[in-house]
Amino acid sequence: MTDFNPNAHLDFDVDTLSGMVPIRQVVFSIGSNLGDRLAYLQGAVDLLRNTPTLSIADISPVYETAPVGPVEEQPDFLNIIVRADSTLASLVLLERAQAIEKNFLRTREVPGGARTLDVDLITVGDRIKETPELTLPHPRAHQRAFVLVPWLDIDPDAALPALGRVAELLRDVDTSGVRRRDDLVIDL
Repeated sequence: MTDFNPNAHLDFDVDTLSGMVPIRQVVFSIGSNLGDRLAYLQGAVDLLRNTPTLSIADISPVYETAPVGPVEEQPDFLNIIVRADSTLASLVLLERAQAIEKNFLRTREVPGGARTLDVDLITVGDRIKETPELTLPHPRAHQRAFVLVPWLDIDPDAALPALGRVAELLRDVDTSGVRRRDDLVIDL
């Protein structure tokens, strides 16, 4: 008879179990520039929080940002970054992001135009993926101050897979249109 070892479970590799899926850090960028912008951001966070097998780890401060893209004449955005942990597949996370946008009546008639809500999937762990449905990391995240600035606030060691550390990427991005709004708060 062998002695019971109370630490035996520490030698157990859960990733080798059948059906187990690794937990990955997920980063979402959420923005709104129509209607009650703060309420739309809060609503998106609430729906992410209610997503099975997704656990919100952190939310950045709220930033007000100038619009970026082809449609220049539109209101400023409120933006946040949400970090979460999840076992969901990247395409399921994308579907969830799009369902949340649809819930807040997001339309896509004018690419880059004003919107009630924009929920972008920025990273899923260190996945690099390029399909017609999804590119990871988000293909323009490294060029967008409204993604990099709030992300750096909550994760000074953040990095975009294959592109580099957020702090270094931010050196090449114009941050003049990004203003932190400490008077606006998203509840976790």
